[in-house]
Amino acid sequence: MEQPRYLIDTNAVIDYLGSKFPSAAMKFMSSVMDAVPVVSVITKIEVLGFNAAPEHYDLLTNFMKDATVIDLTSAIVERSIEIRKNQKTKLPDVIIAATAMANELILISRNASDFKNIPGLEFIDVHNL
Repeated sequence: MEQPRYLIDTNAVIDYLGSKFPSAAMKFMSSVMDAVPVVSVITKIEVLGFNAAPEHYDLLTNFMKDATVIDLTSAIVERSIEIRKNQKTKLPDVIIAATAMANELILISRNASDFKNIPGLEFIDVHNL
């Protein structure tokens, strides 16, 4: 049986790297990170665009070097347009959701409120494991 594949939202990357998850969530995230972590190009922009202290920035940069970053594709753009027409959701969250959906990935996030109304999106709120 094939293991589920995940797309990691920006807040989950930051919370994991900062060890801010409860122990069950940290254990789950460690197993996800043991495989090659997968993120949207939006997450890369948000994470590396954060004005962090140099030692934290190095950690974030190294994480992104190890991660698979999914760039925008026409399938993601089209899915984003569909979502935006029907949802009042911030554009970065729409693109992250569309990235997960277009690539048949389960989104890992702690912001259930950002994603719960997007039909067809499968996501896990890691704080509620």
